[in-house]
Amino acid sequence: MTKDNKNTYLFSIDLEDVRDGIPDGYKYKERVPYLTERYLNLLKIYNFNCTFFIVGKVAERYPELIKFIYEQGNEIACHSYDHTKTLEQHNPETFRDDLKKNIDAILKTGVKEIYGYRAPTFSLTEKTIWVYDILDELGFKYSSSVLPAKNPLYGWKEFGTEPALCGNILEIPMSITNSKILNVPFAGGIYFRVLPRIITNYYFTKYSKSERPVLGYFHPYDIDTGQEKFMHPGIKNSRFYNYLMYLNRKNVIKKIERIIQLGYQVIKCINYYNQFVEKNRD
Repeated sequence: MTKDNKNTYLFSIDLEDVRDGIPDGYKYKERVPYLTERYLNLLKIYNFNCTFFIVGKVAERYPELIKFIYEQGNEIACHSYDHTKTLEQHNPETFRDDLKKNIDAILKTGVKEIYGYRAPTFSLTEKTIWVYDILDELGFKYSSSVLPAKNPLYGWKEFGTEPALCGNILEIPMSITNSKILNVPFAGGIYFRVLPRIITNYYFTKYSKSERPVLGYFHPYDIDTGQEKFMHPGIKNSRFYNYLMYLNRKNVIKKIERIIQLGYQVIKCINYYNQFVEKNRD
């Protein structure tokens, strides 16, 4: 763990099975265990651990995999029970029930503690701030659920780019370019894959100079070059977005390694939370 936030990459994995959201999805090949192993091998090479945000159904389907991820020293956090509803589709009662199912599914794998939560599709906005009270009620310490920019799906531009306490919960927003021309989360997912390396490296270097941590996210499918092609859920049947869902998957691992070679260190989100609390203690 780094002594401060300089050159800190909160690299994280949203462990979901894309087949769950597709009609007749299980006719396609099982890919989650193999792709998870590729991420774990990458972490092992550099002696890093990260945070895995786990969908409850994935924990039920692959309990030994979740246990193995945890036993390797990685953090396990929640990412909803089945990833089918965004926060605006919940009310406090249904959200609480969904989260409890997510927690139970993870604990049954042998995980001993859960501190973090990430909303599906980064759907936490000013309209759903009631979520923080429920996270606090259920013992969570932090959330990583806000995209602080305008977005075709969800975004909370007014939140700002800095981690901040929302009641008793620390919200760690996605790191964004924060440019008038381009304002996207450059450090993970489709944006990490599509943006030219020179642009990605520029923003990683910019965050390093400001001593801010970079928070990014990846999915199993982001590195999957062997899955059959299909229309992905959550993109409103856009053929253009579906094209982007497959673009540059083969380059992701090498690109992550180049970020590490810039001097970035991967740490768990809970480690950052502890650093934040220590730094801001009265």
